[in-house]
Amino acid sequence: MIATSTHETVLMQEAVDALVTSEDGIYIDATFGRGGHSKEILKRLSDKGRLIAFDKDPQAIAAAEEIQKTDSRLEIVRGPFSQLEQWLHNENLVGKVSGILFDLGVSSPQLDEAERGFSFLRSGPLDMRMDPDSGQSAAQWVNSAAESEIADVLYQFGEERHSRRMARRIIIHRKEKQITTTGELAEIIKDANPAWEKDKHPATRAFQGIRIFINDELGELNKGLEQALTVLKVGGRLVAISFHSLEDRMVKKFIALQTKGDSFPRDLPISQDMLNPRLKQINKRVKASAQEVGKNPRARSAVMRVAEKIA
Repeated sequence: MIATSTHETVLMQEAVDALVTSEDGIYIDATFGRGGHSKEILKRLSDKGRLIAFDKDPQAIAAAEEIQKTDSRLEIVRGPFSQLEQWLHNENLVGKVSGILFDLGVSSPQLDEAERGFSFLRSGPLDMRMDPDSGQSAAQWVNSAAESEIADVLYQFGEERHSRRMARRIIIHRKEKQITTTGELAEIIKDANPAWEKDKHPATRAFQGIRIFINDELGELNKGLEQALTVLKVGGRLVAISFHSLEDRMVKKFIALQTKGDSFPRDLPISQDMLNPRLKQINKRVKASAQEVGKNPRARSAVMRVAEKIA
């Protein structure tokens, strides 16, 4: 079934403006979602252009297949973007890609549909997997992980300072009854949070941390960025939109390292061009406009960074 929930694509024009530099190029939407960016990319391409869309969410794939029925320039790959280099290698496209877009995090339908198990606002099965056919669910992990592991995940991936209190409360609760719904988990975490932030649900950080862990989002991003550098052609663009500080830091660090190039002691007589930089930064960061945030509050945390491959 294709989700009926609407999805407001964040920084759509800004991202596609930065990404598409050739109407005849090959482009990758590494996180198709509900196709907002992909539809706009296709508008910019000629009949010779190609767009390859990756996603591991079956509902996203179903949405992509609807577009593909009327536009053969779109190719669909069900799988994580950490597999993009292997897929492109099989298609003999490594080093021929004009641009790659990463729109990170979860889509509005995933958050809004209770049955997907992402939301603390709508109770549903505690799942949180972007690919519901692969890996362990959040319920399986929450009901089996050690207290120290739960605390570490909430702290490291959710940046939750009350992680130990929350982990202790989860352990106490699951001894009496298995935690099976997002509503149950949200209540446990809410009761364990002694310092509620204004205009933020007390379970926000914890749920974010669990979701990132369950889907290995940071590990996937690290692989995706490295592979993007390999498959892009010289002059190709890397565009990444992040909604979480950990993701943005990873993107920022990656671009900085690849812009700087090889690391040598400062006292060696080596010029900048001898350091073999692979990327040049196109901008420092782009944030959603006040007008966009007014229409879509989820755009508030979005940060876009752009770089171009130079070697």
